[in-house]
Amino acid sequence: MGVIRRHGQFVIRVNPILCDGFGHCAELAPEIIHLDEWGYPVIEPEPIPLADVGALTSARYAERGCPRQALFIERVHEPGAR
Repeated sequence: MGVIRRHGQFVIRVNPILCDGFGHCAELAPEIIHLDEWGYPVIEPEPIPLADVGALTSARYAERGCPRQALFIERVHEPGAR
């Protein structure tokens, strides 16, 4: 059995035009996504390491669970890496 090494980082982005503030994303990824007083997602801008499998899994659940498909995961390339 091989080992998967995950290099790099990711961030979650939200399309504010598509988002209707259902709040499912915060339920599926509470360690990454918080809601404002109107129920819209507030996402920390700092990249999260891909090696954090728990956060990546939660982010994928949130992305897939969004009824308006307003979330997407974006890979961030580290400076100097190709």
